[in-house]
Amino acid sequence: MPSLRPVDDKPFTDLHYQEVLSSFRRRADERLAVYVHVPFCHVRCLYCACDTTVTHSVEKVDQYLDALEREMDMVTRLVGRGRKLDQLHVGGGTPNHLNEPQLARLMEILECHFELSADTVTSIECNPRRSSVGQLELLYGLGFRRVSFGVQDLNADVQRAIGRVQSLNMVRDVYYTARETGFENINLDLVYGLPFQNQRSFLETLGQILELAPDRAACFSYAHDPSSRPHQHAINVNHLPSADEKLALFENAVKAFSDAGYRWVGLDLFVRETDELFDAQREGRLYRNAIGYTTMPSTQVLAFGPSGIGEVGDALVQNEPDLRAWQKRVNSGHLPVAWGRQLSEIDRRRRDAMLYLMCNLQLPASSAADLEQEYKRLCRNAEHGLVEVSEEGIRVTSKGRYLLRGLCGQQDDLVDWGSSQWRFRVPS
Repeated sequence: MPSLRPVDDKPFTDLHYQEVLSSFRRRADERLAVYVHVPFCHVRCLYCACDTTVTHSVEKVDQYLDALEREMDMVTRLVGRGRKLDQLHVGGGTPNHLNEPQLARLMEILECHFELSADTVTSIECNPRRSSVGQLELLYGLGFRRVSFGVQDLNADVQRAIGRVQSLNMVRDVYYTARETGFENINLDLVYGLPFQNQRSFLETLGQILELAPDRAACFSYAHDPSSRPHQHAINVNHLPSADEKLALFENAVKAFSDAGYRWVGLDLFVRETDELFDAQREGRLYRNAIGYTTMPSTQVLAFGPSGIGEVGDALVQNEPDLRAWQKRVNSGHLPVAWGRQLSEIDRRRRDAMLYLMCNLQLPASSAADLEQEYKRLCRNAEHGLVEVSEEGIRVTSKGRYLLRGLCGQQDDLVDWGSSQWRFRVPS
């Protein structure tokens, strides 16, 4: 597998990562977030772009938890055990594919290596089809206060085409159970650009979602790439909406959520006007790390499990995406680094600027010296009405918001902004 290059043009290895983690140990007061990737699903959805393994083997999941514990042992020996977490996110895959003893063990492993307090923002991704009253009560009892359910679409034809059938009644029951259980923030994920989606059917889905009144809703773009995700060959490209139809679907989502009082944050997230993320965007202090949008000042993210992406010091690091390769590395006593990059000063300034633009829809003119040619290229988008340029800097227009992913992505050769979860651009 090719590696992203550090500044000295040598492959980034687990030894580089050890040095980065050891250096971070000396910054004991620096804030920290943790991402755990649970790489299992009970069935593979045909649209999925996540790194996951379909299994019904309890033993295979237990072996994953064994390796996860070893990985945390290795990392915390370098950064220090018991460091306080600002943020914990468990994603997948399908984290709630784990049975109840396994979920309890996962949290036990985390609590043995890190300090989780009442102030730690704890969130987990769940498949509604795997959620039960008892499981949601357990997750709440384990300390999770935020939950995200993958809905994608509520139209039966679309669901059959993507291999993810779940009725509105089931989604509604799971949602209200989570509310009654006490979860403080519930997010519902939608995907636009799926087969058989059209404006009428998607508007119906949007209306049904709005009736539930989630705290947040994400509306991700479907990326059809069967060359790297062979299971997507099962989706008939003739049933996919055209580029113009796909844009119209997202425009409908923006209008529906806006009319219902939600505010559009970043690329594809909709939140209530009282949400801390909207306040942060309005005040120019919204940030996005490898987990997602946040108001947390921490830029340090430790990632565990296959394909997890971390940010520590000046390094971006991704674990082996393949479950068996990740386990083999961990069980042999090595950090499971697949690729990474030690950022140069120019890399860091460019990335910080693009993050600021993506999150806060503006870029101060003071960034011009840092971005050099990139700032000039951004300014040229004013000719197309995508940005406004003044002495104060660049501001994204309402038209430009729909193309914000491209505006940021064309300036950054490190991260693929086109996916819901960060992915590195890996040179061939």
